[in-house]
Amino acid sequence: MNITVIGCGRWGSCLAWYFTTKGFNVLMYGRANSSTYQSLSQTHKNEYLTLPDEVSFTSDLSKALSFSDAVIVSIAAQHTPSLFDEIAATGIKNKIYVLCMKGLIENSGMRLSQVASERLDYTSRVAVWVGPGHVENFTKKIPSCMVISSADSELAEGLCKDFSSDIIRFYHSKDLIGTEIGAAAKNVMGICAGILDGFALSTLKGPLMARGPHEVSRLVELMGGDKMSVYGLSHIGDYEATLFSPHSHNRAFGEAVAKGESYSYLAEGFSTTKALTVLAKEYNAEMPITSALYDVLFNNADPRATLGNLFLRSLKSEF
Repeated sequence: MNITVIGCGRWGSCLAWYFTTKGFNVLMYGRANSSTYQSLSQTHKNEYLTLPDEVSFTSDLSKALSFSDAVIVSIAAQHTPSLFDEIAATGIKNKIYVLCMKGLIENSGMRLSQVASERLDYTSRVAVWVGPGHVENFTKKIPSCMVISSADSELAEGLCKDFSSDIIRFYHSKDLIGTEIGAAAKNVMGICAGILDGFALSTLKGPLMARGPHEVSRLVELMGGDKMSVYGLSHIGDYEATLFSPHSHNRAFGEAVAKGESYSYLAEGFSTTKALTVLAKEYNAEMPITSALYDVLFNNADPRATLGNLFLRSLKSEF
C-alpha cells in the first residue's frame, strides 16, 4: 500500500515511521524552503526518531498527491486552508484525505474537515484521525488506542482495518463534530493544566478533568454533534497524554505562561482558545474554563488568580 504524508514535523514524521512498520511505501511531502523538510529529507532523522532509508521525499505537491490514494495530513491547523487551496489548484481528484491535526480555525471556529471538504472535489473523501499518544512512546512501541472519524462510515471502518497494528488499535466514529471539537478542546484543557502545574496547583487538575468535558460536551450538543463523543478517545481519553505527560506541548506551554517564560514549540490550544470563544458566542454556550483561559492569554488576566478562583470560589451545586 502506498501512503503520502504531508507534513515533516514531530507527528508527521512519526506517522511516516508508523506506516513503514506496517510495510507500506511512504512518500513525505514538505515545502522546499522549510528547514524541517530539508533536514529530515537529507538525514532521515530528527530529535524524535530515525526513518528507514526506504521513505522517500518530495517538495512537488502534485507528485505527492499522485503517489497514493490515501493522503495523511499533519500540519499546523491554521495552515489547513492554504494547503487545501493548493491541493485544489492541482486538479487532482478522487483521493482520501486523513487529517491528523487537533485544532480549529481561530477566526471562524471552522472544523478542519469542513475546511478540506469545501475545497475538494466531490469524489474525494475526508476522515479525521485523533486520540492519545506521543512520538516518544510510539517509537518505543508502547501501545495506544485512537479514533478515526468520517461522515462516510464505510471509509472510517476501512481505514481502521487498514491502519491498525499492535502499536495502535483504532476505533471508528461518524460524529465528526464531536470528534473534532473534542480533540481540539483537549489542548485548551492541556494549557490550563500546565498553568496549574506552574503554580504548584496540580491538585486542581482533578476539578479541571471533571468540569472540562462537561462544558465541551454542551458545545458539541448545541452544534448538533453527539455529546458522548467528548467522553471518548478524542477528548477525555486524551487527557493523560495532554494534561500530565512531560511530552505535551500544550501542558508545557501553559507551565511557561505561569512562570512568565517563552515557549518555542507549537501549542495548538493557543489558537483553539480563540476558536472556541467564537463558537461559544455563536451557539450561546457557557464555557467558563475556556473563557478564563482566553482572558489569561489575550486580556492579560492574572493566570493564578483567574484559574485558581475558577475552581476554588464556586459554592453552587456540582451538577
